[in-house]
Amino acid sequence: MKNKIKNRPVGECTIPPRPVKHFLKSYTLYNPGNVKEIARYVEWQARGEKVQHAEKVKTEHLLGRDYDCWDVHTQSDRYWVITSPTNLYSQELFPSLDYTLSFHVGVMIRVESLQKGAPDQAQNLRLMPIWRRWQEASTALSTAEESEDFQAVGMRCRECLIRLVRSIGKPEMVPKGIEPPKRADVVGWSEHIANTFASGSSTEHLRGHLKSIVKSTWPMAQGLTHAGNATRWDAGALLHATEAVIVAYGSALMRYESGIPDQCPKCGSYNVAVGYKPARRGGPHRYISNCEKCNWWKRVNAVQ
Repeated sequence: MKNKIKNRPVGECTIPPRPVKHFLKSYTLYNPGNVKEIARYVEWQARGEKVQHAEKVKTEHLLGRDYDCWDVHTQSDRYWVITSPTNLYSQELFPSLDYTLSFHVGVMIRVESLQKGAPDQAQNLRLMPIWRRWQEASTALSTAEESEDFQAVGMRCRECLIRLVRSIGKPEMVPKGIEPPKRADVVGWSEHIANTFASGSSTEHLRGHLKSIVKSTWPMAQGLTHAGNATRWDAGALLHATEAVIVAYGSALMRYESGIPDQCPKCGSYNVAVGYKPARRGGPHRYISNCEKCNWWKRVNAVQ
């Protein structure tokens, strides 16, 4: 049986070469504004490498958070970059994006489960002495066995609340003609702080919340400190209540000092985050508001 002769194409069949990486962006229809931030991050993490192309592949909303997934090319490697918080993974070790995203989310959940106290790094930096004392109270509870140990947790929480109002309460918050509260008057100072941070009719409910959580938490701290039959349940309840007070007042403080807008003035997104840089040598501390959609940002100096 004779071999069949296959039809051969007329002329030459040329396979086009791979496109040059830094030309790819010219043919990308969707190019988000934060592509430069992603490129800077990769060049910072992968030292010595220069980003030649960065393309946003997809966004997945998981557990109340958006995870942006990027395909980033450098002159010598190729990476997946996933946000919230941002991390990069070599595609040589992580060839599948779906697997990499699952790995990334799992690691972030485990890391966050180990972090107690401050809801984010910015608030932790702004109220570091208070959060450090709260962490000491949390550690004390984990090793407590006797009633006296649980009382000690109450004392630490009480000190947290006092330090909080001393740290953020200012004489100018007290209206003229009214005598300022004593330094350890947590409830008294909380009234003036809440009136300052949440003034006006639009923040009436926030103002009431700030005042009410202190009024309910402070008696718990006072009571546990002097309780002769303190229990683990009492100490745990106070620890969580104290955490809620610091988070609420810390958030209100940072919003007040930074002037962060509710919406991005450029694109209208509500996804606006705030960062914090501590003061150095008596200078102002700094806030940076940043839109995670269009990369709008604003820096504000606030005097301590």
